[in-house]
Amino acid sequence: MHEKERHRIILSAVQEKPVVTVGELVDLTESSEATIRRDIAALHVAKRLRRVRGGAEALSPPQFVGLAGRPFSVNQTMNARQKQAIAKAAVALCDDGDSVIINGGTTTFQMVHHLANRRLQVFTNSFPIAEHLLKHSKNTVMLSGGVIYREQNVILSPFENDVTRNFWARRMFMGAQGIGPLGLMEADPLLIQAEQKLIDQAEDLVVLVDSSKFKQRSSLILCGLKRISTVITDSGLQASDARMLEEAGVSVIIADAQAMEETGSG
Repeated sequence: MHEKERHRIILSAVQEKPVVTVGELVDLTESSEATIRRDIAALHVAKRLRRVRGGAEALSPPQFVGLAGRPFSVNQTMNARQKQAIAKAAVALCDDGDSVIINGGTTTFQMVHHLANRRLQVFTNSFPIAEHLLKHSKNTVMLSGGVIYREQNVILSPFENDVTRNFWARRMFMGAQGIGPLGLMEADPLLIQAEQKLIDQAEDLVVLVDSSKFKQRSSLILCGLKRISTVITDSGLQASDARMLEEAGVSVIIADAQAMEETGSG
C-alpha cells in the first residue's frame, strides 16, 4: 500500500475512536509494525495527529465514535475478483418477486450489478447499495433508519422499535469479518446488535465470504454456523473448512472467480 493511502487510513482511523493502537493500524493497512510507527512519527511531526504510547490519537478528540474494522473504500480493493464472482452466484439464488435483505459490505455491494434486471423487494442498511439500486434497477428498495457510518457506509440503529422488525425476507445476504468453528465473527458490538436484528427477520441466511475470511478471527461472535443456510465462497476454500461447514449442515457454493477474470465481468 502506498504511503499516502496509509496516511489517509491512519488519519481516518484516529478520527473514529479516541486512541488507535499500532496493532490496529497494522491490521487496517496490512503493513509492518515498523512502517506504521514511522508513519505515526511522520504525521506527528507534521502535526496531523498526536503520537501516544503504543499508538496515536487525533489532535481533536472525535465527537462521534465510529465502528471497528477497515473502511469500505479499503475493503473494496481486496480480493475484488472473488467478491464479484461470489456476488454473481448470490444473485442466482434470487427469483423475481423475492423479498431479500442485503447487509452492507463490499462483497454484498457487488450484487447490485447483477440485480439491474431483477424485480425484488430489497431491504438494506447500506447507503451505497440502496443508491445504486434506485438509480440502475427497478427493484423496490427499503432502507433501515439510524446513523450513517461513513467509513463502513452502513446505517445502524441502536433502537429496538425500528423498521427492521416490519420486514420479512426469504433470504438475507451478508458478509463477515471472519468465519470459523464458532460461527460468524464481527469486529464491533454495534454491528453485532444491528445484524442480529436483521438475521431474525430472514428465513435463510446466505453468507458471502471469500476464502481468506476463514483465516480471520475476531473476539465477537454474531451467530453460530447452524444458523447459516448457505456459504458462497471461492475455490481457495480449504478442505478442512469445507468439512467444518458440511458437519454444521451448511450448504456450500463455490463461485468461479476465474470465469469473472476471463469475461471481464464486474
